[in-house]
Amino acid sequence: MIKLPRLLAAATLVSGTAFAQAPAPASPHTFTGKLALYSEYEYRGLAQTSEDPALQLTLDYAHASGFYIGTFITNIKWLKDTGDVLGTPIDGDIEWDIYGGYKWGFAEGWTLDVGYLRYEYPGSNGVQGAFLKPNTDEVYLGVSFGPATLKYSYGLSEIFGVIDSKGSDYLELAVNYPVMEKLTLNGVIGHQRYSGVQNGFNNSNFDYTVWKLGATWDFGNGFTAGGYYKDTDADPQYFTFKGKDWSRGRAVGFVAWSF
Repeated sequence: MIKLPRLLAAATLVSGTAFAQAPAPASPHTFTGKLALYSEYEYRGLAQTSEDPALQLTLDYAHASGFYIGTFITNIKWLKDTGDVLGTPIDGDIEWDIYGGYKWGFAEGWTLDVGYLRYEYPGSNGVQGAFLKPNTDEVYLGVSFGPATLKYSYGLSEIFGVIDSKGSDYLELAVNYPVMEKLTLNGVIGHQRYSGVQNGFNNSNFDYTVWKLGATWDFGNGFTAGGYYKDTDADPQYFTFKGKDWSRGRAVGFVAWSF
């Protein structure tokens, strides 16, 4: 017969062992980052580096409640090219974005994302009567289901230096569909719309639709690589600078490390 003191000691030992092996509670805080090299930085279908490579850094913080903040930094060239064409120097070879918002899983498989995005171009300037300082403020609303995300962005300020363009917007549908363990197909279709009139010129002439189709391969340990082809129906006369059409179709490749 097992005596009571021995039985209690055994129970205490088992309980203590189980307690020691219990996993620590998951932290509500998540910090992530990504370092990427692109053959070219293009945004919403328009070249930002004049077909030159871009090195980019993304840092994100997310809370289990759904709130998040982050930042994105990349080199650019489009401001200096614009200044060359206008005949007045425009400074700025860095884009620094700051954003924050809230994600809410409001139904099984569905996520709502609402937030604010500030595009900052340190040291940049405008050209009187021709080009505003390009710093831009947008709010956005997105909804995701499975591999698809539909997102709407609205300009609270004039956008990217275009005079009287406050209220411009962008609608995008993005699909990232995994076809096998390591391979994901990526597709985007979006429409950029410009509001306002400047000196009798309707900014809607800048409107265009963009599409992208490509794939990403996951090598593991945070390393990915891929590429895509992008094109737009933008009018080249408004987006050709120094002999390069920023809106034309071309392939873009990248390598990235997420940490």
